[in-house]
Amino acid sequence: MKSHFVTLTLIGALGAPAAHASTQATAVTDLNLRAGPAPNHQVLTVIPNDGTVRVDGCIEQTSWCKVNYSGTEGWAYGEYLAAALDGQPAVIIDNRDRFAVEAVTYEASEAEATAAAGTVGAIIGGAVGGPAGAAVGAATGGAVGNALGEDSIVYVRENATDPVYLDGEVVVGAQLPDAVRLRTIPQTNYTYANVNNVPVVVDPTERRVVHIVR
Repeated sequence: MKSHFVTLTLIGALGAPAAHASTQATAVTDLNLRAGPAPNHQVLTVIPNDGTVRVDGCIEQTSWCKVNYSGTEGWAYGEYLAAALDGQPAVIIDNRDRFAVEAVTYEASEAEATAAAGTVGAIIGGAVGGPAGAAVGAATGGAVGNALGEDSIVYVRENATDPVYLDGEVVVGAQLPDAVRLRTIPQTNYTYANVNNVPVVVDPTERRVVHIVR
């Protein structure tokens, strides 16, 4: 299955404040918890919007953080984790020094490294997700999912496309670059794609993700 690696720049929204800025954070949108710090790693579970995690550290020069959510350890994209700072919510990754976030490293096993090498191709584009998109992600995604109906969701699942990997984490509200090919969902005004090995429903007028098929 042919895959591409596409650059994705997503800007974290500010959600509910979290306690103890050095170790606790709140997800500002439904956020994948992955087995490793890259979009091609397995999704272990989904941290819900407003879900609290313990941040054990973040990789320097990247936005990936090692976290613990309800006893499950994994990696989450730090652009979508916020905590209280000077009485206001602030993105963890943008304030790692003030939050005293520990710098951590990740060493992939030989099998993981081989698998990753097989999915990474040329960097052919970028995407932008605004704060408003992330903040309303859970509500919007649920509404669109209900509007589509089960038949459309089943169609997306059963007609999977080759994955396009984006550097970062895709969330509801992210705008996809032209490099991501969109396919029509029959009898709807929506399209879909396979982004980071997760099916997403897209509004074709703005190429914006409006629902993630879990």
